[in-house]
Amino acid sequence: MKIKLLLASLLLSGMTYAQQKPQFNGIDMNMGTLSKLSNAKTRSISPENFTGEKGKGGMADPAKQAGQKNVANASHASRELGVGWKVNPYITIQPGETFTMAEINESGVIQHMWMTPTGNWNHTIFRIYWDGESNPSVESPVGPFFGMAWHRFAPLNSLAITVNPGSAFNSYWKMPFRKSCKITMENISGEPMNLYYQIDYTVTEVPEDEAYFHAQYRRSNPTQGSLHTIIDGIKGKGQYVGTYLAVGVNNIGWWGEGEIKFFMDGDKDYATIVGTGLEDYFCGSYNFENKATRQYQEYSTPYAGLHQVIRPDGVYESQQRFGMYRWHILDPVRFDGDLKVTIQDLGWRSEGRYLPQKSDMISVAYWYQAEPHGKFPNLPSKNDLEVN
Repeated sequence: MKIKLLLASLLLSGMTYAQQKPQFNGIDMNMGTLSKLSNAKTRSISPENFTGEKGKGGMADPAKQAGQKNVANASHASRELGVGWKVNPYITIQPGETFTMAEINESGVIQHMWMTPTGNWNHTIFRIYWDGESNPSVESPVGPFFGMAWHRFAPLNSLAITVNPGSAFNSYWKMPFRKSCKITMENISGEPMNLYYQIDYTVTEVPEDEAYFHAQYRRSNPTQGSLHTIIDGIKGKGQYVGTYLAVGVNNIGWWGEGEIKFFMDGDKDYATIVGTGLEDYFCGSYNFENKATRQYQEYSTPYAGLHQVIRPDGVYESQQRFGMYRWHILDPVRFDGDLKVTIQDLGWRSEGRYLPQKSDMISVAYWYQAEPHGKFPNLPSKNDLEVN
């Protein structure tokens, strides 16, 4: 009798374990969570499945004409193969048009984005709106958002963003939302542009302590008072998680002596966090110089890098230009009420004196915060966004 009870107990416990609801929500992915079961659902939006609906991908028909449902952009290339054979892998955005890349109306998290936009990367504006908001939480030309402000390809290999040959932009920033997500791309140039893209997300419950992803572009050309404001006007509770900075130098000599400053939670004249120099903040040292070659040394690591150095070529590339990033993944800058981030534009002049510079500085700030967020400043004009 005791043996029968024991066997029944073991059988019941096994059934209970097999039928119990998985506790993992599928949000915080890493090598340690890959084996965890979850009730989260994986979905993906691309020109082959604009809604991300289950079983609705690859339905475009090369035989259909413009204006019809499920029409194909690659109808000429796929005309002999038909439905299901790479019929609509991209979209075309006309001059002045804003295209909605994704519109999701449920709870979930964007976990990866890939895109390869043609045209002028500084005249293609990328925006994201969370939970029905009217003002975007992400607003930046697509090039600078992915660390490509100078409209030149440069490999970038980090945990948050990768840029791969030939112009493959990838974001791994975690982007949770509770009600909806809308992602758009605006073409402000005078020419049509093509966009291949894929947005990978999970449909799942989002915990209360998850904040919303934000990113904002700014440009000082030239800097005023030798100071560039990376971000200002953040109100609320959150954490600052990254800086992309592009610098166009207008003088000879070393240009990166400026200090970064984080003014938080009521700081006025003096910041709480002050760096020791530009290259130090971006986790380099001593002018980013390779002492053996006496040249700037590019590097790209999981958390920081000087991934782009544009050297004068004696013709049209007449100025030195640099691109660098610093992700605060393991050391986020937390704030409870407000945040402002600035960086000095400082070099060297004769007799060992600092030189207040007038450089061209472009930045994108990345942070998480509880909504609502303050309205962003207007983007610069089309001419002021252009690299020249």
